[in-house]
Amino acid sequence: MKLTLTQFLTLDGVYQGPGAPDEDTSDGFTRGGWFVPYLDEAFERMAATWLGRADALLLGRRTYVGFARDWPKMTEPPFGPLMNGLPKYVASHSLTEAGWNPTTILSGDVPAQVADLKRQPGRELQLHGSARLARSLLAAGLIDELRLVVAPVVLGAGRRLFPDGGAPAGLSLVHHEATPRGLAVHVYELTGRPEYGTYGAGTQGSTDARHGEGPRPGPGL
Repeated sequence: MKLTLTQFLTLDGVYQGPGAPDEDTSDGFTRGGWFVPYLDEAFERMAATWLGRADALLLGRRTYVGFARDWPKMTEPPFGPLMNGLPKYVASHSLTEAGWNPTTILSGDVPAQVADLKRQPGRELQLHGSARLARSLLAAGLIDELRLVVAPVVLGAGRRLFPDGGAPAGLSLVHHEATPRGLAVHVYELTGRPEYGTYGAGTQGSTDARHGEGPRPGPGL
């Protein structure tokens, strides 16, 4: 299976508490609910298409607990039946039981277990939210695709998906679009390590920055 990550972000990279003011107030966070004003039918159709590709869900403990509390109450299609019916895997060293069936708890060497899941036949193993787990799987080179949905808001506080000291990664943009209410959707494939280059005195229009052959900077750069 292909491992994908879907993450809602602010323009300054915050992922904490997108859905409600009281969704996640840990570390004194008081600015939750920032994603909701930008939801529209175009994004809901896109999200339904993504979820329709899933053969299983992968979640961190914090995200799982919130989803397990809320999703069983939601039964309307397309999201309710899919979220509640899909096999779910939760990465946790503290959970001993999980009642949102069907759920399997992953503990111990989680990256190794996720790698085993990826080798199973199927379409997508989807990671939703769960940024701490996502960072560890990015560092292990296990995530194949990032679906980043960026809201046009800057919070200036909150936990960020890519904090200082995180693992570097190279990406390739495979799709992007904007919704009517201003969500910017960026879909990336992981390509391995980042590439680096020197912005030098090569031929105008050259794009080969890996070998220092990019165009000469203009006065405004």
